[in-house]
Amino acid sequence: MPLFRRRRDEDIDDEYEDDIDAETGEDDAEDARPAPPPSPRGPWDSADVDDEREVNRLDLGTLQVPVPPGCEIRVEVQEDHTVTAATLIQGNSALQIHAFAAPRSEGIWVDVRTEIIDSLKESGGSAEPADGPFGPELRARIPAEVPGQGVQLQPARFVGVDGPRWFLRGLFTGAAATDPVQAQVLESAFRDVVVFRGGEAMAPRDLLPLRLPKEALAAMTDPNLAAQVAAQQQAAEAQEAERAKPTLDMLERGPEITETR
Repeated sequence: MPLFRRRRDEDIDDEYEDDIDAETGEDDAEDARPAPPPSPRGPWDSADVDDEREVNRLDLGTLQVPVPPGCEIRVEVQEDHTVTAATLIQGNSALQIHAFAAPRSEGIWVDVRTEIIDSLKESGGSAEPADGPFGPELRARIPAEVPGQGVQLQPARFVGVDGPRWFLRGLFTGAAATDPVQAQVLESAFRDVVVFRGGEAMAPRDLLPLRLPKEALAAMTDPNLAAQVAAQQQAAEAQEAERAKPTLDMLERGPEITETR
């Protein structure tokens, strides 16, 4: 589950704000805030991906995630059978990746860092701000269940990148949380992630659902779970296709000819 809280109801996606402005005729230029700065070194938006290098990525729909040699990838499946996170594992290090919707006009990583710190304090952990390869990050200690030892505090790093209408969060655990050398492979993979946000209006901080390719579904060890995930993905694709169909409100009037006798 995401380690931050949902914003208030008024913090809705800019598409909803645009619709309201169009109906009321109000100009929100005074309230406009600078858009999040581009990320020239990645992670990438689908419109800005660096095509000069050939990077093999696993297509998860809204995310394309590199899987470096020696790494494996796992996905997090919710109770409703939606896939919400991808985790890269290299030896005793792991990188969990979540993608969220975000406003078009501003980034959310500044607020999210504060909320992660507060959330960890409430659960018995801790986090401190630090500078890292992706800019501001959090060096944390997270409560985790250790077999035979109960709940122990484990080191972790939270990194975040604000993109155009999306926010990508990475959680490094294991050796990659404390050893910069052992973190290099997973950091490089995170930098080469590509986000496909799509045009759908979503509330900020809603998770961008992932989609498993057919070969990944076939490789799942639980056939019942694979079938349930496939059914959920098909239903989501059908809903998306239905929303994309033109409606009477979307049809434009064509040219008219008036005959006078």
